[in-house]
Amino acid sequence: MARNRPRYRAIFISDIHLGTPGCQAEPLLDFLKHHSSQSLYLIGDIIDGWQLRRRWFWPQAHNDVVQKLLRRARKGCKVVFVPGNHDEFARAFIGHSFGGIEVQEEAVHVTADGKRLWITHGDYFDAVIQHAKWLAYVGDHAYEAVLKLNRHFNSLRARLGLPYWSLSAYLKHRVKTAVSYVNDFECAVAAEARRLGHDGVICGHIHHAEIRLIDGMLYCNDGDWVESRSALVEHHDGRLELVFWQDEPPPPMQAELDLQPKSREHA
Repeated sequence: MARNRPRYRAIFISDIHLGTPGCQAEPLLDFLKHHSSQSLYLIGDIIDGWQLRRRWFWPQAHNDVVQKLLRRARKGCKVVFVPGNHDEFARAFIGHSFGGIEVQEEAVHVTADGKRLWITHGDYFDAVIQHAKWLAYVGDHAYEAVLKLNRHFNSLRARLGLPYWSLSAYLKHRVKTAVSYVNDFECAVAAEARRLGHDGVICGHIHHAEIRLIDGMLYCNDGDWVESRSALVEHHDGRLELVFWQDEPPPPMQAELDLQPKSREHA
């Protein structure tokens, strides 16, 4: 490997939700500190305009994330920002560049082994967002309440020496309607990627990190930074992997999937 070469060829992150108490800015800063890349894709809901309109919340760590991303761009990393529904205000600036960060409605990333991957936040495939936005706002309030409970719950777990655990992710996986919604979303996004002639898709929006084949189409979701603390990375040989960032080292394990590996890392 060439000296000084970035650790990864590309990193894909989304759903940071800067401007909300649920945003895990400090772990994200730690992740970015240890993970360099040639390209960095910010796939929507980076800043939560919905929450900021209701009340202002912007601690120093959130400002530090923005500065870190701008610094990446200044140092030669290609940084592309594809806005989502929570930062839809940025869609007014599509085609512009701010501090070296390119704002695009969607993007196409070609991996080292030649796969063309369509990059979209995914909210266009959410029927609630498109046809009943008022219901999406109600759901956003409920989700914030669960995240608040989750923060108190994990504060107690930390005092007991237990690792971080996402209550909201657990609830979503236990509720049948939520499981059905996730599956329908994934299938719809994969079908559109196929229609557009791509080899796969990378998205966010539903806060559910995943790499899988859907009818032969590669579907990747990079997760989020309010629950799973996850990112999708491309190695220099084109291999894609989900990385989950943890506060504490996990027990020794080697988790290999038939399709793609997932890893759990720590500082």
